[in-house]
Amino acid sequence: MRSTTFVAILAAFSSAAIAAKDSRTFAVNHFYGTPSPLTMGRMDPIVSPGTAAQHVHAVHGGSNFGLSMDNEILMDSNCTTSRIQKDNSNYWTPALFFQADNGSFISVDFYYMNVYYFFEPTDDEIKAFPVGLRMLSGDNFARTPPKNGGGLNIEPAAGDIQPVQWTCPRTSYDPPSYPADSDGLNGVGIGDPNNKGSGAGFPDQNCDGFASPLRADIHFPSCYNPKAGLRDYKSNTAFPSSKGTTGGKANCPEGWIHLPHIFYEVYWNTPAFKDEWTPGQGKQPFILANGDRTGYSLHGDFIAGWDTDTLQNIIDNCNGGDAGMESCSTDITGPQNDPATAQSCNVPNLVPEKISGVLDRLPGNNPPTGWGVNVDLSPSGVSLTLGGSGDSATETAAANLKQDSTPTAAASSPTSEPEPVEVIVTVTEFVARGEPTRFSNSTPSWTTRVAGAATTLGPY
Repeated sequence: MRSTTFVAILAAFSSAAIAAKDSRTFAVNHFYGTPSPLTMGRMDPIVSPGTAAQHVHAVHGGSNFGLSMDNEILMDSNCTTSRIQKDNSNYWTPALFFQADNGSFISVDFYYMNVYYFFEPTDDEIKAFPVGLRMLSGDNFARTPPKNGGGLNIEPAAGDIQPVQWTCPRTSYDPPSYPADSDGLNGVGIGDPNNKGSGAGFPDQNCDGFASPLRADIHFPSCYNPKAGLRDYKSNTAFPSSKGTTGGKANCPEGWIHLPHIFYEVYWNTPAFKDEWTPGQGKQPFILANGDRTGYSLHGDFIAGWDTDTLQNIIDNCNGGDAGMESCSTDITGPQNDPATAQSCNVPNLVPEKISGVLDRLPGNNPPTGWGVNVDLSPSGVSLTLGGSGDSATETAAANLKQDSTPTAAASSPTSEPEPVEVIVTVTEFVARGEPTRFSNSTPSWTTRVAGAATTLGPY
């Protein structure tokens, strides 16, 4: 009897120790692969399931990423770009382009991505992501600066949430990355008063930090409402609040589940264009794949595909910090991918079109918007308003759009769920387009699920 009582007390004490977290621990989820990332294309199974998305994304994670995905599909992935083999989650963000003086668009190479897993002080128990959870952070439609300026805010008690920023690592911050007098409305974003390297919207300086070019920073909420469900990405998560807590803790609402706080760092090889523009002129040439010239619409998507026992073990026992999850024992993380020996994990772009090199239009025919140009992406269609700061490149894009009477993804709201369309791509077609034919998959053919059906892409 005494033994049973002691065991029960010990178990309760251990549970309380895990639940009551007094200090932050973290571990970075690193990725690998050549070419990196897993894939790129107009694919977004969260916002545009079963059809071409509005704009190009760069995607990392499990190989079962597709146009349409059920909750469990990632668990059957044949490979992952994560260093941790039992992480088949998918992580994606908009691609980046350079807009040349002649109006053309040049793809900016994806450099690398880190995803920080923060396990922060809380009175809650931090639990692993449920398989299939969908999250989106940031606003695809934003073209004006945040109400709270260039600063970051992920604390609900402190005002409007601002979960995204751009960071411009530089060898010198003289002159600053953002003009001190910028209002964020005329060609350049607004600097963060607490971080000279970061701000809201694009900076107007070349980001020349060592191995650290222009970086997209995206924080995700870490409170999940199970009543909303896994797929309701618009309302199923929220940021924890420190209101009513002590010791720097932040808690979730009652009945919600406290998850890891994930934070994306996505680097783009912008220094490759350093000789193609003049920094410090109050304007900059980079543009997101959705047509946003301001950078305010930066956003990220996530679908959970973790082995939940593995992630829970990492939450409770891995404080790898910047050295990464791979620095923790395999007894904690499970098997790991060694970039020196692991075969690269890549899958085809399931919306075949030209998305790299020099382009006349952004993929999806997204017109440049922001800095005096506004776009209506309502279901009724696309309407453009050219402001006083419009330029020839923008006018050309508007003219091209008006000449094209074929509906495009840009002409429908990306928050709606369009009718599924059949997309058939074969490896033969990829060979004809010069795509790589060796994919890291142990099965003899590729299969994608479109509108709930399985489509075989053929043997390779």
